[in-house]
Amino acid sequence: MSDCSYWRKIKKGDFPRVEKLLKDVENNYVNACAKFISRKEANTLIWVLCKKNDNIQALLINSKNNILPVLCGVKIPALDLKKGGFLPSKKIHSVQGLKNEVIILENELSKNGLNAKEIIDYELMALDVPPGKGKNLSDFSNLVLRTPVMTDIDAMAPLQAGYEKEEVLPKGSIFNHTASRLNLSNIIAKGQVLAAELDGRLIGKINVSGLSFTRYQVGGVYVHPDFRGRGIGRRMAYEFISSLICEGRGVTLFVRKTNISARRLYLSLGFTVINDYRISYY
Repeated sequence: MSDCSYWRKIKKGDFPRVEKLLKDVENNYVNACAKFISRKEANTLIWVLCKKNDNIQALLINSKNNILPVLCGVKIPALDLKKGGFLPSKKIHSVQGLKNEVIILENELSKNGLNAKEIIDYELMALDVPPGKGKNLSDFSNLVLRTPVMTDIDAMAPLQAGYEKEEVLPKGSIFNHTASRLNLSNIIAKGQVLAAELDGRLIGKINVSGLSFTRYQVGGVYVHPDFRGRGIGRRMAYEFISSLICEGRGVTLFVRKTNISARRLYLSLGFTVINDYRISYY
């Protein structure tokens, strides 16, 4: 890479070019695209990598102290965290994105004395056609799939808490009940969520976790441990993902490589693995 390449904060006039760059690479960067689109709703900072002619080659998106690299295969120059407030070096929560790009950021941060406390590897999966039903699709006559409302928040709070404890929080983290309920409240308010109810009890959930230009990112998939292995998660995922694809959008998600049952479920619904994904917690 030429020494003329340099990082700088995004400027107002950069947004059309940044949007075009993200649209060109959307499939691999749905989460980053979603953060860019919703940047006005959150505390989001964006840095761009430019050549001498000011051509934008890559991005770093800082959304609430979570760093999302969009490097597009470009070799980046060294980061100086102390220069110009480039990153909140004492407040970084995570770096998340394509595995090879997260590793690059891990190495740069380590040069500045910041080392990841926990690293979790995922597979990035995508689906662009209606999912297949596969086998073991639950046909419980008393299973109700519905969009929850705010009055369901108390009943759904344990599901959201279970999901965050099992799939989101790094080891050693303290679970925050207030933050979890706020997350759930925001999810319900947006309406892009499906709950599974059996005999009047809410036992599962799945929701949209991000919206990019042409794709949904799905997350928050959780079935209460007492009801797993009965095809309820498959039925819930099938119905929800089918409804999203019927809107004319593709669906993307990432699943822990160690979560064999979830990985098997998504593959059976027709998802394909498109890349390795990683979240490094600091």
